[in-house]
Amino acid sequence: MLTLYDYLPSQNAYKVRLLLSQLKLSYRSVYVSIFEGEGQSEEYLKISPTGAVPALALPDGRVLAESNAILAYLADDTQFFPADRFKRAKVLQWLFFEGEQVQSTVATLRHWVLTGKDKRRSSAVMESKRAGTAKTLGILDRALASDTFLAGADYTIADISVFSYVHRSDEAGFALTDYPNVKRWVEEVRSQPDFVTKVYPYSIDPHSAQELAW
Repeated sequence: MLTLYDYLPSQNAYKVRLLLSQLKLSYRSVYVSIFEGEGQSEEYLKISPTGAVPALALPDGRVLAESNAILAYLADDTQFFPADRFKRAKVLQWLFFEGEQVQSTVATLRHWVLTGKDKRRSSAVMESKRAGTAKTLGILDRALASDTFLAGADYTIADISVFSYVHRSDEAGFALTDYPNVKRWVEEVRSQPDFVTKVYPYSIDPHSAQELAW
């Protein structure tokens, strides 16, 4: 059976949970207390080189880290990752965008706000993150003006990946009503079969206000 190394409030872990649900794949969960330092344990660093979640252990013992790599592995030979060379590259384009743009803006800003770390950041740093988040959402809104989903007409792991943090943008202080194409797309993703509605707040972890020691 697949084993998912998980931290419930992580939307990176959520994106893998969502795909596992939509693929109807069984798995077991191992929860990693990342803010208590478990991610930096010698044992876990053998599983995930950065100490981050999620990580996925295959039944044969091999392991994968990094959420987008896990999505690509699980979705191979399925409708969520097209076989056509160009369409596949378009999916990868948005996976790279998520890793570079979404993670450094929407995801980071949301994390800081929800855990109170925003109070420990300078006004210049906070303004930079807000400007970056606005830019990221603007890029997505323009891209989604002409396509139902990010890589075209079909729902793929590109949507799962980008959706995971973007649909929680209100928690970073950005209302999706200001980005109507993104808002429409969020509802399209939510309407997909076997969608996972449950997300977990950082407040379930009393240690989440700590800074991560990477």
